[in-house]
Amino acid sequence: MELALTLVAIVGTVIVVAGLARRLGVAAPLVLMVLGVVASYVPFIPEPELSSQVVLVGLLPPLLYAAAVRTSLVDFRVNKSAIAALSVGLVLFTAAGVGLVAWWLLPIPFAVAFALGAIVAPPDAVAATAVARRIGLPRRVVTILEGESLVNDATALVSLRTAIAAFSTAGAVTFGSVAMDFGRAVVGGVVVGVAVGVAVARVRRHVTDPATDTSISFIVPYLAYVPAEHFHASGVLAVVVAGLLLGHKSPVVQTASSRLSERINWTTVQFLLENAVFLMIGLQMRRLVADVAASELSGGRVVAVCGAVLLAVMLLRPIYVFPVRWLLDRTKKEGANVSWSGNAIISWAGMRGVVTLAAAFALPGNTPQRSVLVIAAMAVAVGTLLVQGTTLPWLARTLKVRGPDPREDALQEATILQASVAAGLAALEKCEEVGPEMIETLASRAENRTNIVWERLGQGREGQAETPSEAYRRVRLLMLAAEREELLRIRDSGAADQEVLAHVMDQLDIEESMLDRIEERTSTLRDEPLLPPERPEDECEHLAAHHDRFVAPTTPHGCKECLQDGTTWVHLRLCLDCGHVGCCDSSPQKHASAHFAQERHPVMRSFEPGEAWRWCFVDQQLG
Repeated sequence: MELALTLVAIVGTVIVVAGLARRLGVAAPLVLMVLGVVASYVPFIPEPELSSQVVLVGLLPPLLYAAAVRTSLVDFRVNKSAIAALSVGLVLFTAAGVGLVAWWLLPIPFAVAFALGAIVAPPDAVAATAVARRIGLPRRVVTILEGESLVNDATALVSLRTAIAAFSTAGAVTFGSVAMDFGRAVVGGVVVGVAVGVAVARVRRHVTDPATDTSISFIVPYLAYVPAEHFHASGVLAVVVAGLLLGHKSPVVQTASSRLSERINWTTVQFLLENAVFLMIGLQMRRLVADVAASELSGGRVVAVCGAVLLAVMLLRPIYVFPVRWLLDRTKKEGANVSWSGNAIISWAGMRGVVTLAAAFALPGNTPQRSVLVIAAMAVAVGTLLVQGTTLPWLARTLKVRGPDPREDALQEATILQASVAAGLAALEKCEEVGPEMIETLASRAENRTNIVWERLGQGREGQAETPSEAYRRVRLLMLAAEREELLRIRDSGAADQEVLAHVMDQLDIEESMLDRIEERTSTLRDEPLLPPERPEDECEHLAAHHDRFVAPTTPHGCKECLQDGTTWVHLRLCLDCGHVGCCDSSPQKHASAHFAQERHPVMRSFEPGEAWRWCFVDQQLG
């Protein structure tokens, strides 16, 4: 009963605090950890033990898998050099630097000091990306931070294992044995991860039930972690590799219902686990302080050690990051595309968390000054989260580092969707077994999907009329409310089978959730300026020829043909050859496309306030 009440209290606290933190615009992990520290000194609150096995085996695999399965394998490959430099090179650099500081300040062997360095070296996957996504950082920066935090745990844990072995064998460990151990951990982890990813992908091709498929995903982290650890390979790396592969293959090995079910369930699991971990970290504070009090070192010396280790951790990262960025520039590697300000953000986004504390608890009981090392690790976790986690938003604002422009995203989404719809329409033309009415219906629906995204752009014009998709969404939501009310009346009367009613209700819920999602994304674009996209290197010849061209609009107050006919338009487009102003494809008459069909002028640009994007009709390219 006590365990059940403790679990309910932890989950309830996570839900309440995370909800309040979201409303207040602060990071939930920071609030939960501080709350845990305060609660650890309240006498009647039990202190759940957060052992290394609970974290490393019970919590870390699912957390890593949840992050890996949503990480783009393509982006990971593009940024592999920068990720490798941080997840391997920076971890070893930090471990050595912190080890020297601890060796100088404490009466411990260097192997033990290096073990402390390995413990505090890896930034936390949850903390770094949670703060990065909350404040809105460039996607490349977030990708590098995610990739680093997914892989660096493997480097840190292997380094810790080597340091513990060196201490236990009184320095009998050689460079060759260390290299062999590290190579076995990396190669073995990758092999196990690939094997699990391929095997599960093959099984999923034959599974169509969403509940069964989602259940399979829950055991994947342990299918990868346990065998890898059994063969002394990196279980962390195995989980990450399996997650990356399965996330990449999911569109071809899973049904749409299975992907939706897995995404929803893992979002819930990740939310509860990652927030509960930070609360649990804070709850350990009282016991850790009590253990340090029993040490032979004075309180002042312990505080000095904790402060020095924390300072070393925070300074070593920028000392490493900027020279590596310069080196990547010189060698033309992927990291060269990260700006100076982006690298400043990366160098300051070094928040530690669950792995640091779990690794500290993994130190053997006979380790010299073990309690001091554990409290130092705790100080690094708390200090980096409070100092770097709270100042990172200020640094991003000061350096004017901004995240993705939501309207630029919508612009890119529209062009991608237009290309995919064109492929679908090409396939439709080859279908000979359907009549012309069905072809017209399918083509119209496909075209509307593209127009909905285009209509999100050009928002904010004073007095702008409701777009067709907005009108459809508003009226359809009214219909869905009436349909649901009637279904509830039928349900309460008992006049129909409840399972059939539930199936119909699910269909309404799915459609309403899609409409809500469209409205949510549309609302983020209102009153936001669309910055001109950067000039792509593979710009087509027509866009290149019209890149800096300015032409006066022939009818600056609206679409020429619509003004003549008395019809209305949704958004306006400007021909960069003759200045003709026409309405977009969401408008009833589609005069911009009709103008191209008649005059063959290849490039138009948006004629909406704050927009500077261009479109090539010939090559179907955005510029």
